Amino acid sequence: MSKLEEIVSLCKRRGFIFPGSDIYGGMAGTWDFGPLGVDLKKKIMDEWWKFFVENHDNMYGVDAAIIMNPRTWAASGHIATFADPLVECKECKSRFRADKIADNISESVTTEEFLATRTKCPICGKENWGPIRKFNMMFRTHVGAVLPDDDETTVEKNVAYLRPETAQGIFTNYKNIVDTIYPDLPFGIAQQGKAFRNEISPRDFILRDRECSQMEIEYFVRPDTWEENFEYMRKMQHEFLENIIGLNSENIHEFEVPAEDRAHYSKRTIDFMFDYPNGEEELMGLAYRTDFDLSNIEHESGKSMAYRDKNTGETFIPHVIEPSIGVERLFLAVLSTAYAEEEINGDKRVVLKLPENLAPYKFCVSPLLKNKPELVEKAKSVYSQLRNKYGNVTWDDSGNIGKRYRKQDEIGTPKCVVIDFDTLEDDTVTIRDRDTTEQIRAKTSDL
Repeated sequence: MSKLEEIVSLCKRRGFIFPGSDIYGGMAGTWDFGPLGVDLKKKIMDEWWKFFVENHDNMYGVDAAIIMNPRTWAASGHIATFADPLVECKECKSRFRADKIADNISESVTTEEFLATRTKCPICGKENWGPIRKFNMMFRTHVGAVLPDDDETTVEKNVAYLRPETAQGIFTNYKNIVDTIYPDLPFGIAQQGKAFRNEISPRDFILRDRECSQMEIEYFVRPDTWEENFEYMRKMQHEFLENIIGLNSENIHEFEVPAEDRAHYSKRTIDFMFDYPNGEEELMGLAYRTDFDLSNIEHESGKSMAYRDKNTGETFIPHVIEPSIGVERLFLAVLSTAYAEEEINGDKRVVLKLPENLAPYKFCVSPLLKNKPELVEKAKSVYSQLRNKYGNVTWDDSGNIGKRYRKQDEIGTPKCVVIDFDTLEDDTVTIRDRDTTEQIRAKTSDL
C-alpha cells in the first residue's frame, strides 16, 4: 500500500475525512470532513487568518456570497476562458483531462500534440481518441423559478454559476472597502470560503476535487511597486508554510509558470509545488494580476474603480498581487508531512506528528483502569481542569493503555495523561510524549 493510500485509510479510520455521500455509494470529487478533520481544517484556516489578517494593520476580511451576478464571470473572463482540455476515448467513451494523462504537455495542448504522445486510455487501454475540446469547469445553476417548459430565453435569463474562486468576491467588494475604510496603499482584502470546479476527472484524494475551500488575498499596490510587493508576498508564503504550518522547506519548490500556461489575467505567476506522496503537485499560487480585474469591473459596471491617494490626490487603478491556496491541498500537505510509520520495541506504530498548534487534541486523559471508580473520578477531575484551560482535550478509557496510546498516536495527540494509583497518593500523573514515547511524572497543578 502506498503512503497516500495509508493516509486515506487513516483519515477514514480515525474520522478525519470520509467519501462524500458514502452511504449512497459516494460522489466523485466530493469529500466530507469528520470530527477530527473539521478540527484540523479549522485550525489551519485560523492560523492563516491570524498570520495574514489579524497580524497586519493593512489587511481586511470579507465573506462574499457564493452565487454572484453572472456579469461577474463575464467581466473576469471565466465564462470565456475558464476551461480545461477534455479528450474522449472513442472506444469506451471515458473522458479525461488531456494534460493529466499524457506526459510533458501543458493545458494549452492541441489535438495533434496530444495524439503525438501515443497515450493509451487509462480505462480500456486503447489508443483511439477524439479531438481536444475546451470544457468550462464552472457549475451552472438557475436562480429563481425555472420550469421544464420555459423557453430558452427565460432559462438563460436565470442562469447563474457557483463561484469557481473566491477572488471575485473580493474584487467586487474592493470599492466598498475603499469607500468605508479608505485604507492606505498597499492594503489587502482576504477571504476564506467554498469554491466549485466541475473537474473532468477528480483524482488523488482531496488534491483535485469538485468542491473545495480556498484562502485568498488580493493585495492592492501602486503599479510601480508590484515587483517589491510580489517579493514581499513570496517571502510571507514561505514563512507561513514552513514556520506556522510546519511543512519541510525541502519539500516546497517554486515553479515560474511560463506565459503560455499562466491564467489569462496574470503577468507573472509562481506555483508553490509540494512533494506529496503521489509526486510533486501544486500547493498554492502567487500571481500578479495587474489591474485586469478592476479595469474589467469598471468597464462592465460603469463605476470607477480608481483609488485616490490621500496625500497627493493622484488617482489610478491599483494593481494586484494574489496569493491563493486551497485548504484541502494544504490539509493533505500537513498530513503527508506528519505521517510516519515507526518501530517501537519491535512493534510497528503509525503516528501523526502534527505541530501542537494544529493537533485536534492537545491532551488525552485516561484512567489507568476504567473499572476502578476512584481512578475514574480523579481522571474526570483532571480532564475538566485541562479542558477548562486548553479546550481541545479528549477522554479515552477504551481498551488497555497500550491501545489507547496507539490510537492517540494516529490521531496526532501530542500528550497522553494517565491517572494511576500513585496519583491518588501524591497527585502526580504520567505524561507520555507522542513523538518520543517517553513518560514523565508531573503534578496535576503543573499541567
